Amino acid sequence: MQKILLSYFLLASVAGVAQDFRWQQRVEYTMSVKLDVTTHRVLGDQRLVYYNNSPDTLTKVYYHLFFNAFQPGSMMDVRSRTIADPDGRVTDRISKLKDDEIGYQKVMSLNQDGKAATYTVHGTVLEVVLPRPIMPNTKTVLNMKFEAQVPVQIRRSGRHNREGVDYSMTQWYPRLCEYDFQGWHAYQYVAREFHGVWGDFDVKITLDPRYVVAGTGVLQNPQQIGHGYEKPGTKVTRPAGDLTWHFIARDVIDFAWAADPDYAHDRVQVPDGPEVHLFYLKKEKTMDTWKKMQPIAVHVFRFLNERFGRYPFDTYSIIQGGDGGMEYPMCTLILGDGSLDGVSGTMAHEVAHSWYQMALASNEALYPWMDEGYTSFASEEALANPDDKFPHRGAYESYFALVNSGLQEPISQHADHYTTNRAYGRAAYSMGEVFLEQLKYIVGEEAFYAGMKRYYNTWKMKHPEPNDFIRIMEKVSGMQLHWYLRYWVNTTKRIDYAIGQVSAQENNTLVDLHRIGEFPMPVEVVVTYRDGRQELYYVPTNETLANKPASGSVKRMDATPWPWVNPTYTLLINGKLADIESLEIDPTQRMADINRKNNAFRAGSQKPYQDPTRK
Repeated sequence: MQKILLSYFLLASVAGVAQDFRWQQRVEYTMSVKLDVTTHRVLGDQRLVYYNNSPDTLTKVYYHLFFNAFQPGSMMDVRSRTIADPDGRVTDRISKLKDDEIGYQKVMSLNQDGKAATYTVHGTVLEVVLPRPIMPNTKTVLNMKFEAQVPVQIRRSGRHNREGVDYSMTQWYPRLCEYDFQGWHAYQYVAREFHGVWGDFDVKITLDPRYVVAGTGVLQNPQQIGHGYEKPGTKVTRPAGDLTWHFIARDVIDFAWAADPDYAHDRVQVPDGPEVHLFYLKKEKTMDTWKKMQPIAVHVFRFLNERFGRYPFDTYSIIQGGDGGMEYPMCTLILGDGSLDGVSGTMAHEVAHSWYQMALASNEALYPWMDEGYTSFASEEALANPDDKFPHRGAYESYFALVNSGLQEPISQHADHYTTNRAYGRAAYSMGEVFLEQLKYIVGEEAFYAGMKRYYNTWKMKHPEPNDFIRIMEKVSGMQLHWYLRYWVNTTKRIDYAIGQVSAQENNTLVDLHRIGEFPMPVEVVVTYRDGRQELYYVPTNETLANKPASGSVKRMDATPWPWVNPTYTLLINGKLADIESLEIDPTQRMADINRKNNAFRAGSQKPYQDPTRK
């Protein structure tokens, strides 16, 4: 009996460990920084409480020093000068920076729980050897003094961007790298994406009192600051000299801010949603555009709240700055001098990142398609014309162009390691968007949108992996879906189906369907009869082990599953060939079929596809 009980407790213990592998580290930053607007240098004190919730003993920690990328000879500089299609915003600009234009972050001192730590700088990564290991399920305090020089604005962060904004302060402080079940994510900053630790930020920023500051979090001292933060009728008691802005943000993965003396500041309330702050330069065209953009921003928040889950914070700031558009917790920096459509489109995309990265903090360095692709999908739907039944058409066309270019690569790789910028951009944005729209085609609209909400509510404020997403979709739809994830993410296999021989069989019609591409999919064939009637024949792939629910007004006929190993399939149509006007595979074009020319058959006017392997 004792042996039995011992075995039971051992099994229970092992099971408990197995179920507890998705621990998350946590950080609490308290920072006081001063920006000298003459020298463009920042002096900072950083107190970081680090919670080691892992089962591992940590003898080292790593920090990101992002500003170090903006120096001649850095990895970002070399990559931009050697890649076949450099980002036009970067090209060779870093290589030409002078000493007073470069960026840097220097650690002046660093200690752990009062004991000095040793550290080594490796480009944009700081390696810290701890004087005392951090044991599992304990915390430690890391105190740092640092100095930084804000670089001339080139990529995302920097000073004096092309529209005249003085400071875009992103990636601006030494930031602890993420440690999770995969280990340390101490990536060099080469160009693209990020991964952050969940935590709280208490930040005090001191600078020239002429400047308006906007960023992550909630301002704690609006009555001392003014600049439109104070409530109407509230008396502002601004102290003499430099102003200190005090922001607090909880349960976020980063902290960003921007500053300019000429910012206008507007507010607009989203019904049953956040208060949106808008900061933009006081130029006539810009002011007109940003005023008109306000109701669009309200619509975007309301749509995303309803369709994908509620935005988790009470405030959000849309800030003119940066070099295009870039997302951060509770705010975004976007260029603001363009057309209303252009600025609004960028705004909607960056706002949608509050769902797909700032709440669902997937590792965008490893899975940029879960971040950029999902965001593109959500923002396209938010801005779509109600009459547009297919707002993702552009993403499909972009994917097809990538395939035709010969540059496609598997999207299961680190964002920085694509051979070309084009392959990365199409993979992260377009292929991620197509992944979702095509999944909607596979499982049906009702299950898809229910799954998107369940994914959000299950994994918000966590770090979901691709498997986490697809498991949610399997639970909601009742289908097996890992085959789809593996094909789309881990390979460059393509979808291509064709209609072959169409022949009469008494009162029925036989249709030979061909899978030319290596990517199996469920197939829908719409039959249009000469009298105008239509029928939809649904041919599931055997991989799903289930059929999606019928929908729409067209009568649906369910055929037997198509085993993925079979290159051909014979579909039986319950109607005479003489009565058929046309046949078409996937007329809604939700399948990313790379050759639609072989998808249709019209009676008396088209030769059927001929399989070249058949004699």
